[in-house]
Amino acid sequence: MEQGRLNIKQWAEEDRPREKLVAKGVEALSNAELLAILIGSGNTEESAVELMRRLLADCGNSLNALGKMSLDELTGTVSQSEEGRVRPVRRYKGLGVAKAVTIMAACELGKRRMQEEVAERKQIRSSEDLYRYYLPLMQDLQHEECHVLLLNQACRILENVLVSKGGLTETAADIRLILRMALLRQATVIALCHNHPSGNARPSGEDNRLTDRLAKACKMMNIHFLDHVIVTDGKYYSYRDEGTII
Repeated sequence: MEQGRLNIKQWAEEDRPREKLVAKGVEALSNAELLAILIGSGNTEESAVELMRRLLADCGNSLNALGKMSLDELTGTVSQSEEGRVRPVRRYKGLGVAKAVTIMAACELGKRRMQEEVAERKQIRSSEDLYRYYLPLMQDLQHEECHVLLLNQACRILENVLVSKGGLTETAADIRLILRMALLRQATVIALCHNHPSGNARPSGEDNRLTDRLAKACKMMNIHFLDHVIVTDGKYYSYRDEGTII
């Protein structure tokens, strides 16, 4: 340890993350301090807080970006030259599998809390409601998924159903399967949602054709087609808001 450098136990009590939380409340802590509480310790060169500051800096200080990191990315190695030799060293020294899994679990709990807050409202009335419901489910996916949300006459959620999984750029949805699920659950209102991992929320030609076919099929079956929303991490596209579903 460098001379004159203090570890967390040597910090003033009001600056230590756990003690600071108890004294001032959880809102007083930075993201790095909260993460430091989770991992407990750093390494010989960095305190837990300093290690988490560096990790967050590599994520653009974005918890959303942190939540997308895989176990391999958190615990991976980089090449380091020492005395003319190159050897692998941990990118984040002191961050092993156990600590990395703890961070990943905390991020997942945050996403699930977001979904619960929307589900507790139970009613889906707008494209924003749909986006808020599906964002925690879809924001970290690296492939396309198509879901149908089954609702009753009051637009209260009956069930969310995964219709299909696809690749990086497309997924297939069977309209007959969607209608069958709606009839089995006695849903009188449905909404379709799929994600674009590319980050571009604009619909493709196939998205437009699917929406048109589903709208016509729902009309024939006397089922209200509330919306088709395309979700990306940060924005969405709504067919109803754009006036293409009447």
